Amino acid sequence: MDGPLKNLLVVDLTRVLVGPYCTMILSDLGARVIKIEAPEIGDDSRKFGPFIEDYSAYFMSLNRGKESIALNLKNSDDKKIFDKILSKADILVENFKPGTLKKWGYGWEEVNKKFPKLIYASASGFGQTGPLKELPAYDMVVQGMGGLMSVTGQPNSEPTRVGTSIGDITAGLFTTIGINAALYDRQKTGKGMYIDVSMLDCQIAILENAIARYLSKNEIPKPMGSRHPSIAPFEAFKTKDSYIIIAAGNDKLFEKLCNILEIPEIFTGEKFNSNSARAKNMDDLKKILENKLLTKSTNEWVRLMERDKIPCGPIFNIKDAVENPQVKARNMIVKAYHKVIGDFKLAGNPIKMSTYEDADKRGDIPDLDEHRDKIIKEFVD
Repeated sequence: MDGPLKNLLVVDLTRVLVGPYCTMILSDLGARVIKIEAPEIGDDSRKFGPFIEDYSAYFMSLNRGKESIALNLKNSDDKKIFDKILSKADILVENFKPGTLKKWGYGWEEVNKKFPKLIYASASGFGQTGPLKELPAYDMVVQGMGGLMSVTGQPNSEPTRVGTSIGDITAGLFTTIGINAALYDRQKTGKGMYIDVSMLDCQIAILENAIARYLSKNEIPKPMGSRHPSIAPFEAFKTKDSYIIIAAGNDKLFEKLCNILEIPEIFTGEKFNSNSARAKNMDDLKKILENKLLTKSTNEWVRLMERDKIPCGPIFNIKDAVENPQVKARNMIVKAYHKVIGDFKLAGNPIKMSTYEDADKRGDIPDLDEHRDKIIKEFVD
């Protein structure tokens, strides 16, 4: 891929989701990524479904455009190969349990002495410090411990996981941000840097309104379904045939909404004439709005509200979302090639840049150790 990170070499010592998501973004931004995998086993996610002809769609969706070589970093011969690759690398990304790479001779201190310009990024469940640093973690563990599940779901429902692996993905994103900041710093200092990202830290970082309520008011937020805790109307409402999301986030938008629903008197009423008043009377407001919304279909209401630029929309399933003309127009479904299954569709890159084309194809999907001969010839021979 052409992009702002072109000519940078990333050594990818990651597996499953956090690290591969980070290195996938770096690849989409133009970096060359060499994925180091365990011999015979490879990335754990090669065994995760769904499968297409015995190949993991999960793995393929995260590792397009990367090169694969299998190395055992406990083996002296393989370590020599790894050192040769690392000597020419700009970035090393890993998501092993803290201390694992140090045992193999590749902790930050050791690597920094050999390769002082290398940017070294570690993403782990709990980070490199603190009482929990040596414990393993998966996405759902940090969703729970980070407070996210306590504010997700319907009131009084059982604990509910967010429907995507946001614990992993946010850590992958923050690791990418840290790497790009370190690249800029290296331009000024000529030195590499160590980046330590914790999945749990990332969950705390994205709690926004919930953490603000607790730290400022000592309130412990609870699940509210689709409702926003401090903006109204800002939730899902029943219509004649399904649901509609309405996010009228200020008084002007609420006035427009009332006019469309033919209840202009509601806007001037004492219970609803300001956002703070509406937030205190959400239940009453919902009953009034749904009484009107139940008279038309979701699509009918969406068309009416879009004319007045009221933020609204239907609730799509994944098929609807992927096939949405807006999503297609933004090139958010792209293709990568696998030598056995052929073209494989996957999510595109949401970062659009004026200087670089957002191609509708990504690099090929690697089989385990597929690029060994090429990499050995380039870095070792």
